[in-house]
Amino acid sequence: MWTLGRIWIYPIKSLPGIEVARSLLLPAGNLQHDREFALVDDDGRFMNAKRTPEIHRIRAQWDLPNWSVELSEDGSATGQHSVATRFHLDHDRATLGDWFSAFFEMPLKLIQQPVGGFPDDTDSPGPTVVSTASLQAVANWFPELNPDEIRHRFRANLELDGGEPFGEDRLVPGQEPTVPFQIGEATLFGTNPCQRCVVPTRSPETGNVVTGFQKRFAHQREAELPAWSNRARFNHFYRLSVNTAVRHAEPQLIRVGDPVQLVTVPS
Repeated sequence: MWTLGRIWIYPIKSLPGIEVARSLLLPAGNLQHDREFALVDDDGRFMNAKRTPEIHRIRAQWDLPNWSVELSEDGSATGQHSVATRFHLDHDRATLGDWFSAFFEMPLKLIQQPVGGFPDDTDSPGPTVVSTASLQAVANWFPELNPDEIRHRFRANLELDGGEPFGEDRLVPGQEPTVPFQIGEATLFGTNPCQRCVVPTRSPETGNVVTGFQKRFAHQREAELPAWSNRARFNHFYRLSVNTAVRHAEPQLIRVGDPVQLVTVPS
């Protein structure tokens, strides 16, 4: 049906991600290093994009082979970026916490969970899946935005090339509990259309909000829902991409260019 066109991982929850050519799909459900880290305050609450739009001003350049990241701050008022500071994700953990604490003006620390990461949907912690055709369709609803900005607003892990807009809705189960599909030799299970939050309404660069984004999106999503879609799985239409789960005992490698197809289950 499709080929795997892009893989995105987000090592620190809510920060900019990195596009990679291959990744390991781990038995816990997550792609290796995806949402492996998160920022928390003294009460254990996440500091993320749902909590504050200020996080969108942080720029991150990843060097995963050397397990490091360069962070800088966008000075929206001046249009200037701060000088990037490089951190090792293990050796500079405390200093990283200090950098984020200074940026947000409150005590924060960076915590790590290599097994499973910090997914939003703990019942379906697998990578989120969307198609390039869907991102283009959504961009058509917002002439002020382009497909690349839509991509960074919705932050899906896996992007599928080929097929019709919202074709990934075929991975949403009807009467069956899940929809199995393969990427290369890896098997995943589609579970539900992903419910979106406030984050896609904002610019991923500045945090500025597009007025009426959610209402316009939901109206168009319902109007363009494919006839074959399982409408009963949409209690509202502010949904894009599909949540997944995995059920394997060993890590499985997926690569850009791998074929993606539904698995036929014997009756």
